[in-house]
Amino acid sequence: MDIETIIKELQFKAVRSSGPGGQHANKVSSKIQLTFDLNASNGLSEKEKGILLRKLENFLTKEGVLTLQAQDYRSQHKNKDLVIKRFVILLKKALKQPKKRKTTKPSKSAIEKRLKSKKLISDKKQSRQKPKI
Repeated sequence: MDIETIIKELQFKAVRSSGPGGQHANKVSSKIQLTFDLNASNGLSEKEKGILLRKLENFLTKEGVLTLQAQDYRSQHKNKDLVIKRFVILLKKALKQPKKRKTTKPSKSAIEKRLKSKKLISDKKQSRQKPKI
């Protein structure tokens, strides 16, 4: 995965942000929408594209275009930096390989400790019952 090539392939669009902001808010387009065509990317290998298509299917359109947006700040530049940062984190997280789980057995002392605590609870509950005649 070549991050610099991928960032050059990103497309940005500035639109009007929702929410309060006073007189200035209705005149300025500070919300940034990022679009990235996953299938047409040169910065990703075919294997990486397959993994991303599978893992990011909720973020993708039917054509395989990833869309993200940011409107946290009143500045276009800050929102653009933020959406790029979110995009990179999303890609890295999706491409990270999970560690394989090693199967282990509980130790003898752990088994004994568990059985001992079960016996104590059992004895406590037995002592609460009425004696049998």
